[in-house]
Amino acid sequence: MTSAATAFLFPGQGSHHVGMGRALAETYPEARDVFAQADEVLGFPVSALCFEGPEAELTDTINQQPAILIDSVAALRVVEARAPETRPAFLAGHSLGEFTALVAAGALAFADAVQLVRERGRLMKQAGALAPGGMAAILNLDRETLADICREAEAGTGKRVQIANDNSPGQIVISGDKAALDKTMELAKVKGARRVIPLAVSIAAHSPLMKPIVRSFRGELDAVTFAPMKIPVVGNVYARPIDFVDIRDELEAQLTAPVRWTETIQYLVAQGVTRFVEVGPKDVLAGLVRRIDPSVTAISVGDPTGVELLVAS
Repeated sequence: MTSAATAFLFPGQGSHHVGMGRALAETYPEARDVFAQADEVLGFPVSALCFEGPEAELTDTINQQPAILIDSVAALRVVEARAPETRPAFLAGHSLGEFTALVAAGALAFADAVQLVRERGRLMKQAGALAPGGMAAILNLDRETLADICREAEAGTGKRVQIANDNSPGQIVISGDKAALDKTMELAKVKGARRVIPLAVSIAAHSPLMKPIVRSFRGELDAVTFAPMKIPVVGNVYARPIDFVDIRDELEAQLTAPVRWTETIQYLVAQGVTRFVEVGPKDVLAGLVRRIDPSVTAISVGDPTGVELLVAS
């Protein structure tokens, strides 16, 4: 039975870690099957990369993106088998996690998703080489003030920078060309940001610097068959449910558009969601949910302990 008060969330880049999925695969055959299928689809032991590293290779976006999706789907299959009464009314994923949400919704086959995000990672890495940029987290500035600062930095440098992830009140990530990024960070400090944290990435995700790869990735999307969604997926670009005919447009636009995560959670709360279950490695999204709306419940299910807590709840 579907619970109108529950939504499943799926993490994006940054939630990886060496050892991810190992305990799930050792404990549950459903997870082992997912990792085995992924190894076959990609033609190399991505499971060993998740379980054993090395960290530098796992962190490379071409590997990190499929690894996080695979681990999240492994956790999802365990939840579906072990807690079948916990059926969400909505799904959402942060950036890369939106592909996992589409798998969970039945709109995208797992094998297709693994190949798509592997290619997405390759293309994003290529875009980073063609147009080097970066990202930075800005704490304790509101979205409107930071958007104004980005525009000021663009005017001063002639380069592009914009809000990339509106993660929660007081935590916003910016992305763009290095010169404009540096100028934005400098202005943010002057305007009262509590902290300005350059991120350890070499790509400017969710910014115009990804435009060189949009056409190539659209070609990959057009080659994939999407099915109607069995559960609504709230998308990153508009913070509203994705209609079936708009899936490819959403995933294409997502490359250059900001992730509207705060609005996504606020939309779900407005639909009556009071319990959020983060399915996948780490607990980043659960923490963001609590900051966006402290009145709701948020739990993380990424290992056997999390699964057992969900089963018992």
